[in-house]
Amino acid sequence: MAIRLGLGLPQLRQYDLAKDVTDVARTAEQIGYDSLWVYERLLVPESPTQGLYGIPGLPWPDWYRGMAHPLVTLTLAAAVTERVRLGSGILVAPLHGPIQLAKALASLDAASGGRVVAGLGTGWSTDEFAAASVRPIEERGRVLDEVIDVCRAVWGPDPVSYEGRITKIDAAVVGPKPVRPIPILVAAGGGKALTRVVDHGDGWIPVAMDVQGYAAAWQQIQDIAAQRGRTMPIERVPRVNAVYSAKAYDGDDRQPFQGSADQIVTDLAAYAEVGVDEVLLDLQTTLRDGQELKDVAAEVYQKAQAAGI
Repeated sequence: MAIRLGLGLPQLRQYDLAKDVTDVARTAEQIGYDSLWVYERLLVPESPTQGLYGIPGLPWPDWYRGMAHPLVTLTLAAAVTERVRLGSGILVAPLHGPIQLAKALASLDAASGGRVVAGLGTGWSTDEFAAASVRPIEERGRVLDEVIDVCRAVWGPDPVSYEGRITKIDAAVVGPKPVRPIPILVAAGGGKALTRVVDHGDGWIPVAMDVQGYAAAWQQIQDIAAQRGRTMPIERVPRVNAVYSAKAYDGDDRQPFQGSADQIVTDLAAYAEVGVDEVLLDLQTTLRDGQELKDVAAEVYQKAQAAGI
């Protein structure tokens, strides 16, 4: 039942980026967490063209305002840690130039001694795509496929050559190289995206799925892998967005990972029973500051250890 536990780094505006990122990173490694993670929100539109996650009428949460850049945050954490994996969970790949993203990830991997994990997704925000994407949002799946291909080409031996729809590299030296092939985890909830996990990913990073939905999607991935003859293992690292409270939540409408440390650990155990390699636990959203994040992270980790997770 033992699984690895990862912790989301502080990126939101209630945190002091000058000290909290490095402080939380050091402490999380000392506590025993196996990995540290970041995610991406480029902007928050004043007049959104769509609801959150593309759901009509669903408002964007206030905490997205002022989120720190994911790779800058991860670099700060890399500088003060030695053991933990450093993951993106997730980067919106089409908002980045493919070769620039590949080089940034390779540089971070080289600087950290081979600890980077690249979690990549397609994104959903029409406003973010209008501001930054290399291609229209309708092409986001194909762009993600190309980003993955470019990354693998750039991380491979020189000279690097690649020709795609948005990237053309004539034989060139592109360095530094990563210490080892950087694992790519593909964000996917269903449909064609699950096929992308099998065809292009080293692993899968489902986001905010309940245990039943996760188990059903994992069965689909296994079926697709069997159909396509894939024999390489697929790493599973679900991302869960916890809503912590000091007191237990006693309502019948409690959502997964909502409530006290004991309730969060109970939900972690449910994932472990279904089968995961690691859980990315993001606790930062409802906490006041870096000190509270460290305290809650320690409490959850210790209770998870005591429960045999």
